[in-house]
Amino acid sequence: MSAIAASSTTTSISRPRMIVYIIAAAIALTGLADATYLTVQHFTGENILCGGSADCARVLGSAYSHLGPIPVAGLGVLAYYTVFSLATFAAFGHRRAGRLFVWVVCLMFVGTLWFLFVQAFLLHAFCRFCLLSAAFVFLLTGIVVAMPPPQDKDGTLD
Repeated sequence: MSAIAASSTTTSISRPRMIVYIIAAAIALTGLADATYLTVQHFTGENILCGGSADCARVLGSAYSHLGPIPVAGLGVLAYYTVFSLATFAAFGHRRAGRLFVWVVCLMFVGTLWFLFVQAFLLHAFCRFCLLSAAFVFLLTGIVVAMPPPQDKDGTLD
């Protein structure tokens, strides 16, 4: 019974598709490092090393930088870790992981657009680490958009 269930959730994946998922996992891992740095700095209260730009402190100290006691960067840690995990599972042929990967990246894209709007039009300041994270999310979104849908062995769409 478990062999039947396992065969329905995993499939063989093409090599190019696997490589794309591995690249997505690497991007997510880099984004995870960025978000982790900002989260640790928030909880320790240390100054962010932003190359002498006062904009970072303005953005990261704003009311938009946290939801209650939780920094937005902490949500980024969770999101990037989720994308990394899903991309890794999808690279090994887990169908549900590939589908969830798309949804999580789409949610991250919407969140990124909101935070770019906040920085540009409400705070009139930009955080370099936030912009770096936005670049990672845009790369992940590009991967989602450019990746063709998976196909079964007979050539039909999954």
